[in-house]
Amino acid sequence: MYNNILVPVALDKDHDTQASFEAARLLANANAEFTVLHVQEPIPAYVASQIPEEVLANTRKELQEGLHRDAAELPGAKPRLTSGSAGRAIVDFANENDIDCIVLASHKPGIENIFIGSTANRVVHHANCSVHVIR
Repeated sequence: MYNNILVPVALDKDHDTQASFEAARLLANANAEFTVLHVQEPIPAYVASQIPEEVLANTRKELQEGLHRDAAELPGAKPRLTSGSAGRAIVDFANENDIDCIVLASHKPGIENIFIGSTANRVVHHANCSVHVIR
């Protein structure tokens, strides 16, 4: 059983967070803390310079709202939004916040994962805590 559980989520229609939330609840101690994390991939500077500031601000606001909606499905969870490469950002967040378990959904790996690696693969190999991968 774990005390400080991180549940990274993707905020799109193709990802269902319910399996990850259910696994987190089952793995948690009675007084466990949950953090629901979304990692926003960085926009290259040459692209970001062409996007109006209000568009970037609205996008971040929409991500925050979606993250709060998802986190509300896991009672007591703290929503957190960060940016960077997903695998690295998840591992860094876990290390910096004394996370003792990461519950991470994964897709079925394809040929592209052989060359660049999946987020789940990176987290499993680099996290300093337990990682439960949901398929």
